[in-house]
Amino acid sequence: TLFLGRGRDYPLALEGALKLKEISYIHAEGYPSGELKHGPLALVSDSMPVFALVSGSELLPKILGNLKEVHSRSGIIISIAPASLKGALSDVVNHQILLPSGRGFFPPLLSTVVLQFVSYHMADLKGYDVDRPRNLAKSVTVE
Repeated sequence: TLFLGRGRDYPLALEGALKLKEISYIHAEGYPSGELKHGPLALVSDSMPVFALVSGSELLPKILGNLKEVHSRSGIIISIAPASLKGALSDVVNHQILLPSGRGFFPPLLSTVVLQFVSYHMADLKGYDVDRPRNLAKSVTVE
């Protein structure tokens, strides 16, 4: 599973991948959309889910270019974006998770909640106890 984000959405992509790995034990990578051609694009196929985090329209033309690359390789694209971008993304994505439109850090905060729900439900579907993930420490040890 690949999580793509540009600008302020890149840390969300990293967090989405981390959460999916932590509680559902599915291999996932967060990657900056602009670096897609430098590795992860080679992995895209019709069996690979690609989450596209798009919290605003300022980088939309570049993001659409990246998603068209994934689309041309039959990747399964799931966008997490404000409802105001529904039309702009509809030609290249397979599924859309629409968020209320907002400004500033509101869309990224909502995206974080959606990513947590995606991870939770994937773990639940696989029959894992989401309240007791394996090998996860409750504290960080500093050495």
